[in-house]
Amino acid sequence: MPQILSKQMNNRGRPFWLPASNYYVLSVAIAAAFFFIVWGILHDTGEETPWVTAGIAACVVLCVAVVLREAVFRRARARFIRDQRTLETKVHTANIRAKISDPKAARKLSIEVNSAILKQIAQKAEAANLLNKFSAAHREVFEMCAEYLALNENELKTVNPNSPRLAPLLRGRSAAADYHRFHMLRWAEIEARSLGAEAHERAAVSDRVEAAAKAVSVVDTALNSYPQEKSLIESRALLTELIVSIKVADWVERAERAAFKGDTKKALSLYKDALFYLARDNEVTDYREQAAEHIYAQIQQLESAAGENAG
Repeated sequence: MPQILSKQMNNRGRPFWLPASNYYVLSVAIAAAFFFIVWGILHDTGEETPWVTAGIAACVVLCVAVVLREAVFRRARARFIRDQRTLETKVHTANIRAKISDPKAARKLSIEVNSAILKQIAQKAEAANLLNKFSAAHREVFEMCAEYLALNENELKTVNPNSPRLAPLLRGRSAAADYHRFHMLRWAEIEARSLGAEAHERAAVSDRVEAAAKAVSVVDTALNSYPQEKSLIESRALLTELIVSIKVADWVERAERAAFKGDTKKALSLYKDALFYLARDNEVTDYREQAAEHIYAQIQQLESAAGENAG
């Protein structure tokens, strides 16, 4: 990221976060040490069941550690939200002042407003990174970046080459573009993975296809902005194959049931529908070739058996 936004993010004084796993391992170690210390003291004083008292004391230490971490986390989160709201208020106030002083200035992205918006984007991006697995947080960032980039583009069309706003606007465009790309790709990855897993887990074929189609729609949204992104192209291909495999597997299963019941005509019709669907996109993949070979063999087998019965 550009240096200007890196400095803004660092200047916020991000608190030191000890990973939860490390924190709880450390807490358990401290509780265990406390247990043995208390047990040793009580044992030396002749306590009949020192391990009971020591165990209770160790549990209390663990409980305090959990409560303490939760309290610190909530306090830090509340401070983050408070700072964010303060920044939003500053942006709103700056816009109001611009409208009062000069109606034309309301459409002007001043250095002050530009800087405030970029700070807000940086804060949203930091929050999204903390809540890394939540796609909605990433979506909020790239949508905010898209709005800023549209405003920035309009300003750059009219800004004077000698204007002091030019350099901040160019830096802002570069920073917002980087944020937009990173968070849109992260959003698409999380959403597509979640919907893909849903497509595997659903029982009804229609629900599975719907979930996979939604995943394709998510990837297409990102591809509209980044059509050359290799990861998106590969994800879309995989999701498309997932839809094909779900539908073809359903046709094959229904055809097998029909053949088992002796309804050869229906079985052949279903198998041919599956073959047509496999070939309609003119795509050649290992799955499609193997599925087509299996279906064609089943068709030949059914037609041969039907011919024998007719003879």
